Amino acid sequence: MKFKKEITWLVYFASIVSLFVASIGVSSSHSSPSTSFQSIQGENIPLYGKGLYQLDSVSAAAQVIAQDWVTLLLGLPLLWFSLHWARRGSMKGRILLAGTIGYFLYTYASYALLLMYNDFFLLYVVLLSTSFFAFTLTMMSFDYEKLHQSFDATIPVKTIAGFLFFLAFLLLALWLSRILPAIINNTPPTGLEHYTTLVIQVLDLSFIVPAAILSGVLVLRKHAFGYLLATILIVKGMTMLTAITAMMANIMRAGEAVSIIELSLFPLLNIFVVYCLILMLKHVKEHKSVTGGPSHENTNRLRHQTR
Repeated sequence: MKFKKEITWLVYFASIVSLFVASIGVSSSHSSPSTSFQSIQGENIPLYGKGLYQLDSVSAAAQVIAQDWVTLLLGLPLLWFSLHWARRGSMKGRILLAGTIGYFLYTYASYALLLMYNDFFLLYVVLLSTSFFAFTLTMMSFDYEKLHQSFDATIPVKTIAGFLFFLAFLLLALWLSRILPAIINNTPPTGLEHYTTLVIQVLDLSFIVPAAILSGVLVLRKHAFGYLLATILIVKGMTMLTAITAMMANIMRAGEAVSIIELSLFPLLNIFVVYCLILMLKHVKEHKSVTGGPSHENTNRLRHQTR
């Protein structure tokens, strides 16, 4: 794997920092909000009032704490496992690593840009930067000229592309249903609360939706880069849908209302995206160096030594 050393150090550093950040985050247990804040739009927003997220709203803090739990219980173990697998030369490991780093990149971009300023602001910035460069180097480590050799020809392209198109449509419908009525009625959108803008919607509409549509089109065309991008999105989707499911459970625990549609839809999608991930990884072909045969690098070294 190209850039193995650089990626390893970046991932180790990010994992240590995120372990500390998430551990402190989950220690902020829920309590009844003692204060409220009137936003610039005139809404009275109940504040969490305790721990690291004391200045955030009850709803936002409940979501972030759930995200911290998912980072600790799923994100970090998956990051360490995929890094170990990738370092052994596994194509599946490298794809899984890219998708998992994508989760950390998305997560700490939202923390740095969305949350009310707190003592961990610089740590969020460090995690955002570290995740970005780790993701960039991981994507650069693939040999795109030979990428088609890593996927077999029996990938169920219609199933994978259909899921990606549905994911893009779902995010569009979900977020535009909040944004457009607010624009038309000249009212603050649902979920804005006392924050300045809709950061999650910015990230989803700017990056996730276009990436899902693009990868869906490329998968239908049986393009190798489409397979790679689709698998990375599916890994990222699995971690994020798990986080969303945990968020909804924690929001209800905090006494906030959750849409019945979201409550039923996201857990079902979470199950289906795990199925899609298994389906895609099943059709990734490993090199001989992973399965026990001599690698191309070792073969060249042996030839050089026998001359």
